[in-house]
Amino acid sequence: MKFAKVVFWIAAIYGVVAITPLYFLFNNIGRQDPPPITHPGFYYGFAGVALAWQIAFMVIATDPARFRPFMVPSVLEKVGFGIAIVVLYLQQRVHPTDLILGCIDLLFALLFLIAFAGTKQRSGLERARWS
Repeated sequence: MKFAKVVFWIAAIYGVVAITPLYFLFNNIGRQDPPPITHPGFYYGFAGVALAWQIAFMVIATDPARFRPFMVPSVLEKVGFGIAIVVLYLQQRVHPTDLILGCIDLLFALLFLIAFAGTKQRSGLERARWS
């Protein structure tokens, strides 16, 4: 269970550090990597949802056995971004640095799966005590 706690805390901290600056980089991204972003709702929506998932990772890290079922959608969150970036890279539609970010998410997906497999589900009695 310690492995799961560490993995989810690292993922959460990494995510907050990586995602929070997006709120301040909207115009810079368009200048450094044209064309400018034309759908700010999608951009800020992505940033908000991604940041919310970092909070979910923090919650999971506090008690992995209790929140074990939430590890499955956590894997899907990481795989969703990671695979999309790999496909876009293979189509030559994103920069190699973007591929690094996608691979980091795929690594976290793998670590989340390992954490899921290594975290025992609480018995009914234990769940009742913690509810």
